Amino acid sequence: MNIDVFNGDADGICALVQLRLARPAESRLITGVKRDIELLARVDAQANDKVTVLDISLAKNRRHLDRILQGGAKVFYVDHHQPGDIPQHEGLTTLIDTDPSICTSLLVNNYLQGRYQAWAVVAAFGDNLNESAMKSAAEMGLSQQETEQLRELGVCINYNGYGASIADLHIAPDQLYRELSPFATPFDFMRENREIHRKLLEGYRADMAEACNIEPRYQTDRIAVYILPDENWAKRVSGVFGNHLANQKPQCAHAVLSHNHQGGFLVSVRAPLTNKTGADELCSSFATGGGRKAAAGINHLPETELERFVQAFENQYKAREHKPS
Repeated sequence: MNIDVFNGDADGICALVQLRLARPAESRLITGVKRDIELLARVDAQANDKVTVLDISLAKNRRHLDRILQGGAKVFYVDHHQPGDIPQHEGLTTLIDTDPSICTSLLVNNYLQGRYQAWAVVAAFGDNLNESAMKSAAEMGLSQQETEQLRELGVCINYNGYGASIADLHIAPDQLYRELSPFATPFDFMRENREIHRKLLEGYRADMAEACNIEPRYQTDRIAVYILPDENWAKRVSGVFGNHLANQKPQCAHAVLSHNHQGGFLVSVRAPLTNKTGADELCSSFATGGGRKAAAGINHLPETELERFVQAFENQYKAREHKPS
């Protein structure tokens, strides 16, 4: 049996689209909202099963990975988060690179030698890796209009993955993958599946219009902290709003907090685009935090720890103010 395990954001979905276009196979899909990263806990693999893992932290899934390998399954693991110690096992093949300019879909694109590169461009834009996405689009000879279409699609797919639960999303990630996967290019998808494309665009634009009316709760010349209202649109928009803010003020770090079901906050952190480091260190210092150098988050920040988070956030980027990017 094939089991495909993937993050529910643009990077995880587009990585799997590329792989399954190149290697068609019936598979069981395991995914969730973007912050649902301990996905290997849901994998019940048997000997000789083939498990593909895309865009989720190996460090956060290590004990589940060990269990799967010990059961005799073969695992292909592609990711760009800090992995911790990578196990040495004959059943494990890894393609892991933590360079802040790369994402899982770009790794898959290199692995497939550019066969479905436009999907990797979509994912890179979704992960706010705009320079990498533009470079890849230029390599393909895409026009400015075509590149902008891919950028908007990537942002919308990525936005759709945010939420405290699947019920918060416009489209469940496994369903969205199935809507995208028949198409060799994103342009084919946008032309032939207009209903889903329109649903993504309209949902994103409506939510962002709400978010752009929010003022920062705390702000200095180095950081800004936004707390969104306890509404469904706010749970969906937290990540892409953080990317929007980062692009507006690339020299600043941004944190966007939305309310979660535990009575605390879901936190999205974006390092300054001029110095894409430190977000993972900051968030990992809290119990449910983790992520990448440039973008990270905390799944549950108790309200009693809000002041400590703001102080740690400010200290993180004060300390890095004079460090090279």
